[in-house]
Amino acid sequence: MRIKNPLKIKISVKEHASLFLGNNIWVTGGNTTIICNKNIMINDDCLLSWDILLMDTDFHKILNSDNTIINKEKPIHIGKHVWIGCRTTILKGVSIANNNVIAANSTITKSISTENCIIGRNTEKHKDYIMPVEDLNEKQTQNIVSDKEKEKKKEDKLTKEALNNAEHAKKVDKKIRLKQANRVANQRQKSEAETRYMIDEQLRQVGWEADTEQLRYSKGIRPVKGRNIAIAEWPTNSKAGERGYADYALFIGTNLVGLIEAKAEHKDIPSVIDYQGKDYPRNIRKEDAKYLIGMWGNFKVPFTFATNGRPYIEQFKTKSGIWFLDLRNSSNIPIALHGWISPEGMMDLLEKDIQKGNTALQIMPYDLLKDKDGLNLREYQLEAIKAAENAVINGQKEILIAMATGTGKTRTILGMIYRFLKTDRFKRILFLVDRTSLGDQALDVFKEVKLEELMTLDEIYNIKGLDEKTADKETCIQIATVQSMVKRILYSDGEMKMPSVTDYDLVIIDEAHRGYTLDKEMGDTEVLYRDQRDYQSKYRSVIEYFDAVKIALTATPALQTTEIFGQPVFKYTYREAVIEGYLVDHDAPHHLETKLSRSGIHYKSGDTVTLYDPVTGEIMNSEQLDDELDFDIEKFNKQVITESFNKAVLKEIARDIDPENPEEGKTLIYAVDDKHADMIVNLLREIYSETDVDNEAIMKITGKAGEGNPKKVKEKIKRFKNERYPSIAVTVDLLTTGIDVPEITTLVFMRRVKSRILFEQMMGRATRLCNKIHKTHFDIYDPVGVYDSLEPVNTMKPVVVNPSTTFIQLLDGLEQLNNKEEIQAQINQIIAKLQRKKRNMNANTIEQFASMTDGMEPSEFIIDLQKRGAQDAKELVLKYRKTFDYIQQVKSGRNRKIVISDKEDELKEHTRGYGNSKKPEDYLDAFSEYVQSHMNEIAALNIVCTKPKELTRESLKALRLALDREGFTEQQLNTAVSELKNEEIAADIISLIRRYAIGSALISHEARIRKAVEKLKKAHRFSKQEMNWIKRIEKYLMEESVLNVQVFDEDSRFKNHGGFTKINKIFQNELENIVLELNEYLYDDGGRAA
Repeated sequence: MRIKNPLKIKISVKEHASLFLGNNIWVTGGNTTIICNKNIMINDDCLLSWDILLMDTDFHKILNSDNTIINKEKPIHIGKHVWIGCRTTILKGVSIANNNVIAANSTITKSISTENCIIGRNTEKHKDYIMPVEDLNEKQTQNIVSDKEKEKKKEDKLTKEALNNAEHAKKVDKKIRLKQANRVANQRQKSEAETRYMIDEQLRQVGWEADTEQLRYSKGIRPVKGRNIAIAEWPTNSKAGERGYADYALFIGTNLVGLIEAKAEHKDIPSVIDYQGKDYPRNIRKEDAKYLIGMWGNFKVPFTFATNGRPYIEQFKTKSGIWFLDLRNSSNIPIALHGWISPEGMMDLLEKDIQKGNTALQIMPYDLLKDKDGLNLREYQLEAIKAAENAVINGQKEILIAMATGTGKTRTILGMIYRFLKTDRFKRILFLVDRTSLGDQALDVFKEVKLEELMTLDEIYNIKGLDEKTADKETCIQIATVQSMVKRILYSDGEMKMPSVTDYDLVIIDEAHRGYTLDKEMGDTEVLYRDQRDYQSKYRSVIEYFDAVKIALTATPALQTTEIFGQPVFKYTYREAVIEGYLVDHDAPHHLETKLSRSGIHYKSGDTVTLYDPVTGEIMNSEQLDDELDFDIEKFNKQVITESFNKAVLKEIARDIDPENPEEGKTLIYAVDDKHADMIVNLLREIYSETDVDNEAIMKITGKAGEGNPKKVKEKIKRFKNERYPSIAVTVDLLTTGIDVPEITTLVFMRRVKSRILFEQMMGRATRLCNKIHKTHFDIYDPVGVYDSLEPVNTMKPVVVNPSTTFIQLLDGLEQLNNKEEIQAQINQIIAKLQRKKRNMNANTIEQFASMTDGMEPSEFIIDLQKRGAQDAKELVLKYRKTFDYIQQVKSGRNRKIVISDKEDELKEHTRGYGNSKKPEDYLDAFSEYVQSHMNEIAALNIVCTKPKELTRESLKALRLALDREGFTEQQLNTAVSELKNEEIAADIISLIRRYAIGSALISHEARIRKAVEKLKKAHRFSKQEMNWIKRIEKYLMEESVLNVQVFDEDSRFKNHGGFTKINKIFQNELENIVLELNEYLYDDGGRAA
């Protein structure tokens, strides 16, 4: 085998397949691909041009009623002296005789047995082709021989270089190769026939049976009950197109629901749908009337499609996308879809009654959402829901709601979802988040908040969480990350079913400001060679993929957000929320300056500096500088690492923060990157070690925490939110959006950000109320000047401009004001200051306030003020001036205590609260003593140790309760073991008991189950049906600890599928023995006899 240009051909050979390449094969250009799953032979002296595809497979199987494959792989045979022109596709089963030329842009589907021909798809007949022959004299012959020798030397040199380069080439990941292959495929102009092959695959991905070659009307394929078939070349009485045949007819069972017209890639689509797309549905033959489901004017089919196979590109609307027209209403216009509608989606469209859903929305009361024992929504949250519903009823497809961080977007979404599902306005909702932590947080709310009849949303409707990638027919709500949808939609690898554009009829996007950048425009030449997915915002691609109503929520709408979703239909700002008492205000930020931050860091020419490579982590000395280097504060911690600056400002900030006092709240520090976060944590621990502060009080929470393990990162976030420690968290951007920790009272900016949106999201982490610690406001420490740099565009400036301003000063100013806007601004400051003050009032102060304001408590006084116009409010405040004089004098009585110590300190031990035991080993010793001494007293304990396969769910539950009363829980036992062994463990209670009672090996619950199931599978030769049930049993055991025959009639996971009787039949009446054997493996853990 000898290939002239080996680097210009891509070859894929399946295991056991055979690829033969003869001698002297030329490949003249790039992008030529050979895919061999069976047998491909290319003989000597052949020339292959660029962008050629040879494939002996369809990449899928089609089965007949006997389960026989009817589209088997077939070999390709290319004879000698064959020239193949550019952009040619040669499909399976093709044989080409010697001495032939295949013209460019051909698609060869049938064999060519004639020699000496030029074959092209547009030639009327084959023409004889004669190889050129010349009479050469002796000198010419010598020159040719000489030239050939030179050519051979050059060829050998190039081949050697190519093989050497290939040998030392960097290995490319499979996913990257797939992406490159997709990009190359997209660049190639497709014929109408090739477009059909692409459509086949696209239709199959969303649930249709499709194969242009096999599933054709002419091959006797007809609609069948229970199957969803796209039948190719369906005849009609239309005079349009080629002989009146529709390229595809879509059948759900025996119902004709749609027609598809496929065109070559360069053809315009909208004109096709207006002509053939409408003519075919009018002219269905009389003999096919049995397949019709209705009449809509002259149309006998409800839906029609046209496409050229090209993904939708906004710049080329008429030459891309899948154009769809709903023919049931004459006012409908064609729209471009980003994917195909599934059979289920078409049924949903046929059954959907939008008007009925809108009417139900309009008449449904909001009482349930106001219920104090249920969702208990605030007035502005109800207004947000009403605004969204009105937009939906008015036919708006993209809807934006802007609500300040901390004002309860998730609960608002919950109320919205409930009403949409309850009224059947929407059937299936996709809730999109950009982080798993936000998805988990939303799911927690869906599972906790009571709605109708004391049931949660999770109990009323079927919800799929982040771990469940696909929705089924019963799914009402799917929670997913944008990233997972990007993978499923843009980079589907066939392992998982690709979602249809109609899988969801409502998409709700949380934190809509994140990542939704506008598409970058492609230049005219770039369109020819770039994959548009490289330019297109992947977030936006996911949003626009689904043919659904989209409702986006954000606290910080940006230009790109409004260009996608339009202007907000409802807006509730931070300032409004502070004035109404739903969020806390922040003080004017603390500015800290140091010698370096004021003057910058400078290096002179000739200096040598230490350099750090953030990629490799390498530290080295530079050569002498040829020029001066200057760094101002904006570059600190980014372009220059200065530990002395960080230490100086953190030492000052630490004077104001007591991390051991829960009443102080929590502190969140924003670092530049992960290494900077490590530096801050180390410096703070060093600073606080002088006063014996626990190391656990200060923690880094970034994406790289816990070695990047998502589970450990999630655990750290939960600890920061729910536990006393850490009270100071250092992050980069993991905690910038969506994470709800009400106890945050201090923000420290150790990094500069240039984005207003990011800055306001970072500020939003501290705005929430927290009555638990009597939170009145939050503080900002800003040693890098970020607040001042963004002040011109910041929408979260404090309502109280100067918190040190007294009520007396504010009222003095109010007396002098006459302008309406100025009066209102002053009133807003007085309200905000009173909101802050009232949170620290004791019962006596509130009583005194009421006695001085004709019976109004502070909250009632604020509500009265808000209802009045500016002038009326001014008069009311001045009327009760003495009240403000009084509360100005009342002190909050909260003093900050700082422990001062000159002792050196270092961490000696880190303990956890294990009941009466101070150390994990003491806790485990106590557990071991208990289970051994009570083994003969507690029946279930004895069974676990001696006959665990006889254990029932009820006896295990009773045992758990008994252990719990003694202070022994599965979680704390695992934590103690993990601490002692310094490795994570998640064993179940049975394994823990057997370990400390009879010395069994301790492994995780998951590992124990998998090990036992693997032993069972090796011991038997299970059928496909049996294997499916073994998988279900394994899944059940992952969630439960007991398996016996009774479970099959008690647990709904088995009971709903026929219970023990049916499943036993599948196992040839051996289910009881299988269960016994599996239990033997489950407890084959090396424990001694009790």
